[in-house]
Amino acid sequence: MQRLGEDVSEQLARVAAAFKVIRTIRHKLCCPDCGHIEQPAMPSLPIEHSIAHPSLLADIAVSKFADHQPLYRQSEIAARDGVTLDRASMGRWIGQIAELCGPLVEAIQRYVLVPGKVHVDDTPVAVLAPGNGKTVTGRFWVYVRDDHRSGSTERKREFIRT
Repeated sequence: MQRLGEDVSEQLARVAAAFKVIRTIRHKLCCPDCGHIEQPAMPSLPIEHSIAHPSLLADIAVSKFADHQPLYRQSEIAARDGVTLDRASMGRWIGQIAELCGPLVEAIQRYVLVPGKVHVDDTPVAVLAPGNGKTVTGRFWVYVRDDHRSGSTERKREFIRT
């Protein structure tokens, strides 16, 4: 028999995220002659002395800000997988992530606000008020830098996502 070709079929599957414990073992070494003890340094972490791995911090932040999952709901989702994630701890981690992003935010602000023209948009949004189940009006402020000269006929820059 000779090969005549092939038929290919594809199915889209979703493999759920899993919680894993990553254990870092740092062996201590002792010099038998002088008694000097050495140990490799702990790998750097975004939040020192925390059990939160960078991947967990990223997942919590993306779920909260991009997917609009409140921390209590993320805690419930983790509980279904047998993991206890305290809402207060997650809240502290979000605050510490915000601090870590401070230099990046400042650099973006300097970049956007330096030129002569900045466009601003104020968008009201309904936000769930904690505790009473009602909404209040929140606001998004968006700033856009405009490098074009007034009345310029230059083509707009297009941003391509890959």
